[in-house]
Amino acid sequence: MAVVESRRPMTTDRRTPILVGVALVAAGVGLRALDAAGVASLRNFLIVFASLLVEALPFIVLGAAVSALIEVFVPASVFARLARMPRGLQQPIAGLGGFAFPVCECGSVPVARRLVAKGMSPAAAITFMLAAPILNPVVLVATAVAYRGRDILWPMVLGRAGLGLLVAIVTAWVLGAGRGPDILRSGGRPAGGLHDHGEVPEARWTEYFGHLASDFTMLARYLVIGAAIAAGLQTFVPQQVLGAVAGTPILNVAALMILAALLSLCSESDAFVAASFVQFGMSAQLAFLVAGPMIDAKLAVLYAGTFRRGFVLTLTALVFALTLAGALWFQVAFG
Repeated sequence: MAVVESRRPMTTDRRTPILVGVALVAAGVGLRALDAAGVASLRNFLIVFASLLVEALPFIVLGAAVSALIEVFVPASVFARLARMPRGLQQPIAGLGGFAFPVCECGSVPVARRLVAKGMSPAAAITFMLAAPILNPVVLVATAVAYRGRDILWPMVLGRAGLGLLVAIVTAWVLGAGRGPDILRSGGRPAGGLHDHGEVPEARWTEYFGHLASDFTMLARYLVIGAAIAAGLQTFVPQQVLGAVAGTPILNVAALMILAALLSLCSESDAFVAASFVQFGMSAQLAFLVAGPMIDAKLAVLYAGTFRRGFVLTLTALVFALTLAGALWFQVAFG
C-alpha cells in the first residue's frame, strides 16, 4: 500500500542563482586583475580554481537533473515494494540501489527515512543512505574522468565503489542490528523526499525545473567553496608542509578524511578536488572519496534532524574507523 505524503510548495529564492553568478564573475574579474599585475601565486590559484570548476560543473548539472527527476517522477510505491522483500536480502540490494536510484548524499537521507517508515529494516535503509551517493553512476563516471590519463584510474574507481559499499554495509549492520523505526526522531522529517504525485501531470515539469535549479544552486555553492579551498591549499600552503603530512603514514589518510568532511563537497564533483591533491597517495585520496559522501558537515545537520541522538556520533566514528582501515589495506594491496 503506497503512502502518500502531503506536498509542500517548493520555495526557491530566485535571487540565489543571480548572487552566486555575480560572486563568481566578481571573483574572476578580481583575480584576473591581480593576475595582470604578475602575481605568480594568484595566477596559479586562478588556474587550479578554474580548472576544477570547468571539469566538475557538467557533473553537477547532470547530478541535479537526475536528483530532480527522481524527486518528481518516482512514486513512493516503488520503495514500498522494497520494504516487502525478505530482510536477509534487503541490505545488499539496498546497498546496490544507488545504481538504480542515483541520488546525492543530501537526497539519500530523506529516502532512507522513508524506507524505515515503510517497514524496511533500518540496516537496509542506512546502507542505501551511505552507499547510494558513492555507487551513483554519475559519481563513478565523474571519478573516472577526474583520474583519466593516470595509471591509477581503475583502482580508484573500483576501490571507491568497493570500499564504499563495504563501509556502508558494515556501518549499517552495526547501527541497525535489532532496531526498528525508533531510530527516527519523533516527527523528524527533513526537507525533500519522494512523493506519490497523484493526478497532477501538468505541474510536474514546472516542479522538476524548480528542483533542478534549486539543487544546482546548492551543489554549485559547495563546489565553488571546495574548489577555492583546494586551490588555496595547493597554492598558498608551503609545499613542505603538505609534503610532510602527505608523507606521514596514517596521518595522511586521516587528514584528507577530515578535509573531506569540512569541505562538504557533492559526491558528483569531489573526485576532481581529490585528484588535485597529487602530493597524497592513492589510499589518502580514496579515503577522501569514501568518507566525504558519508560524514561531511552538511550531512551532520541532516542526520541530526532525522535520527535520534547519538546516531550521528556513532555513525561518524564507524565510518571514520572503517574507511581508515580499508584505505590502509588498499595501500598495502596497491602500494
